[in-house]
Amino acid sequence: MSKLKWVTGVAVLACSGALVACGDGGGTPTATGSATGTPSGPVTPADAVTATATTVPDPTTPPASASPPGPTGTPSATTGAGGVLSGKREVTIVRVQATESGVALDGGALVEVDDDSGRQLFVPTPVGGGKYLIKAYGRRDGHPANDDPACWQALNPGDGKPLTVEGTACDKRRPAQLFTIVGKGGGAYAISNDSAFLQFSPSRGLILEELGDAPLRSTFRLVDNGPARTPAGG
Repeated sequence: MSKLKWVTGVAVLACSGALVACGDGGGTPTATGSATGTPSGPVTPADAVTATATTVPDPTTPPASASPPGPTGTPSATTGAGGVLSGKREVTIVRVQATESGVALDGGALVEVDDDSGRQLFVPTPVGGGKYLIKAYGRRDGHPANDDPACWQALNPGDGKPLTVEGTACDKRRPAQLFTIVGKGGGAYAISNDSAFLQFSPSRGLILEELGDAPLRSTFRLVDNGPARTPAGG
């Protein structure tokens, strides 16, 4: 619409400056002045209107150089599962259904704690086939032992007791250390080894349990805690 208004103004100006070209096509052109170039009369109102139309910009026309604003900020490198499951980020693991506790490798076993005890920083590291080694680290306090990882491993204690998770030296060749982490929506994940899912039991704590027809009771959030360290143990 603004371009159409601009073109119309130019056309009127062309007609006022050369009346011979813009006549009705059938009559005799009207003299516009003497041979010396002196105008034969005052400027007509039509001429004044035309000049005004060509000098006042259309307020609805945007500047020629205007462009739509681009997005601001840099997308987070840790957005979504590609970040916390990349093997390059340390995370804390919190059970969605818990209130104040977090997951820790403490005393060689995977438990929930409500303080800073044990190893509470984890690096889920992809090893292919949708499987992960889950490396556990101690707090960043400069102690070499805290920078050497221990890995989750499924443990069958026998005697009819449920499977649990222990910490041990990392070895991706051991199926008991290969966990599956699957998004369940809303930032929650299900964690399993083979067909046994990490679940919370009020009487036994964190266990690995085959669900059968039972519902999945426990899901977990992986909370980004920054870049993974580069320990001697890899």
